Amino acid sequence: MANEKKGIMQEFKEFVSKGNVIDMAVGVIIGGAFTAIVTSLVNDIFTPIIGTVLGGINFENFGISIPWGNEPFINLGNFIQNIITFLLTAICLFIIVKGINALKRKKPAAPAAPAAPSKEEVLLTEIRDLLKAQAENK
Repeated sequence: MANEKKGIMQEFKEFVSKGNVIDMAVGVIIGGAFTAIVTSLVNDIFTPIIGTVLGGINFENFGISIPWGNEPFINLGNFIQNIITFLLTAICLFIIVKGINALKRKKPAAPAAPAAPSKEEVLLTEIRDLLKAQAENK
């Protein structure tokens, strides 16, 4: 039992210390903060402007009351705000991922320099040049 517990603890340490898990955790935290910013942008700036353009609609109170039972209120304005928040977040993340992918694209590799001739090639070239020189001297 102690060996199994130690093995699980070691496995857990290896799992947590991997870069992917830490990167994912940082991404989730930053994503949550980013979503809060986009939510504020939508709720505090975009929807009041959209409401004004549409004739003074207040999205916080925009909805339907159902006239039976305890008269439930279906909050359509909140739903519309959440759709706008989702779309803006998705667009921003798309742009960020597209930018990162553009940076990651490999630049075309520079053509490799020609390999230096082998010793045999150098020797054969010298022999050829000597034979050519001898033929010219005759």
